[in-house]
Amino acid sequence: MRKPPTHLLYLHGFRSSPQSAKARRMAAWVQANRPDLHWWCPQLPPSPREAMAMVESTVREWPASAMAVIGSSLGGFYATAVAERHGCPAVLLNPAVDPARDLAKYIGEQTSFHDPAERFFFRAEFVDELRAITPAAITRPKRYLAVIAKGDEVLDWREMSARYAGCRIKLLEGGDHALSDFDTHLPDILHFLQLP
Repeated sequence: MRKPPTHLLYLHGFRSSPQSAKARRMAAWVQANRPDLHWWCPQLPPSPREAMAMVESTVREWPASAMAVIGSSLGGFYATAVAERHGCPAVLLNPAVDPARDLAKYIGEQTSFHDPAERFFFRAEFVDELRAITPAAITRPKRYLAVIAKGDEVLDWREMSARYAGCRIKLLEGGDHALSDFDTHLPDILHFLQLP
């Protein structure tokens, strides 16, 4: 039986930020209900290698038996890599399955969703960096909860469901990529993470 987490990491998606609605909602919940919980939601750099290096440099100091990670979209892909490396529970929100394939068409200048004035460059070598991070397999499916919307307009729910087969999956009949109804899934997420 695992312990409830004392440390919680949230990883946002491509072109997203800690200002996403889901990240802000989780941060508000932690502040209101579990201010003792060590919460970290970093702004991830565009380079997947740098993003994972930044995450690793912090979470390697965390207690592996008492940490958990939540990831949305590309952040769900990163969260899977973190969970496989550290053996911690992970909640995946419409997780990217093959971002090396999907993001290849976004090479070039991009804008941030939450601040269109903020621009970054997605470089061709980032696709190889994504391939290098990809976990070979899901080794302990019980460690994962995947919230997957059939109405996701960006990612294919069938592909997500196949990648996380054997994991706990909350499959939504409708919904969207952003999980605009995130509040309705919060109780299941908190229960899975053993957060009261």
